[in-house]
Amino acid sequence: MNLNIITLKSSLHDEKALGESTLGFLKEVTNELNKIEKTNVTINENNNDGFNLIFIETGGSEGLFLKNKDNLKEPYYLLTNGNNNSLAASLEIMTYININNLKGEVIHGNISYVSNRIYELYKINELKKKLNNINLGVIGKPSDWLISSIPSYDLVKKKLGINLIDIPISKLEDFFNKTSFVKPSNIKLDYNNEELLKANKIYNGLDILVKEYKLDGLTLRCFDLLTSVKTTGCIGLALLNNEKIIATCEGDIAAMLSMTIATKLFDEFTFQANPSRIDTEKNNIIFAHCTIPFGMLNKFNLTTHFESKTGVAVKGYLKEEDVTILRISSNLKNYFLSEGHIIRNLDDPNLCRTQIEVHLDCDVKEILKNPCGNHHIIFYGRHKKLLKLVLDELLK
Repeated sequence: MNLNIITLKSSLHDEKALGESTLGFLKEVTNELNKIEKTNVTINENNNDGFNLIFIETGGSEGLFLKNKDNLKEPYYLLTNGNNNSLAASLEIMTYININNLKGEVIHGNISYVSNRIYELYKINELKKKLNNINLGVIGKPSDWLISSIPSYDLVKKKLGINLIDIPISKLEDFFNKTSFVKPSNIKLDYNNEELLKANKIYNGLDILVKEYKLDGLTLRCFDLLTSVKTTGCIGLALLNNEKIIATCEGDIAAMLSMTIATKLFDEFTFQANPSRIDTEKNNIIFAHCTIPFGMLNKFNLTTHFESKTGVAVKGYLKEEDVTILRISSNLKNYFLSEGHIIRNLDDPNLCRTQIEVHLDCDVKEILKNPCGNHHIIFYGRHKKLLKLVLDELLK
């Protein structure tokens, strides 16, 4: 983490005493941040490459803020240690910021609160930078049954900064039909050679589209491939996700946005899955789907796609660990978010190939009462606290 401290202080105060007080405060904050971030946190002065904090060191700094306001970057995060009337000055400045409809916050409290809040704001702003102006491809239109999963492209751009790019699925099909040689994947796959060749051609074609359109991710209307080229997209999507290139099934744009936020924020592998069955007494839910990044799995087998019984799909076995579950609604206003624990992997012939039963921390009936869509994004770890803060900021 790279923090930039921009100091504002009155010339009336003793410079030496101020310096000692400031260094002690910032050292405590940095030490606490190192524990939270588990990496090397560095503090610079007036460097534009990192995350900016405006340290209001003394009272009487209000005029200095006004004088330098245009050179400082919004949002204005005002850091204060409470000495030398710094809090009073920060509140006066923050009132000016609010009155003028600008964005900012006073960061003040004990060292634990200050460090945690800096970390949260840093992660929010880091994610905004990562999302800003990235390209996500929509290959083919969303599947016909996804009647509530298609957001406004303009709204996605306005709220998240993401560009959604429509790409005809015919471009992928043309590559498939014209290409005989394909580059094998980095994952060793053992299955019917003819079916694996077709699956790898889809992966290669998607990889070409990623490079051609400079995509950070994509969603694929994969069921069309069953009739047009007699294969599935399951392996191609699994391999892309294994490379941390966001890839969702069925043209589900809302799932793609959910996966993008989770991947960019936590750098975790993610699993797009259908909620298949809910046990309201045990507060458990079974999730299943036919594609998953191999990096999430203890072991896997290759088999056919569930609905069509053709092509190649992934039958994976996940770790029985804590997970976070996310689904953002297509109106970008609501979301489902819960932590939970994977109880077991299943082998049910009546479900999509990779199957897990998860005990949720929240009331599982919330999905029944206020769903945000079909596909949910599942990833390892307990990330609800930070993710909620981020979503409330992004979607407000």
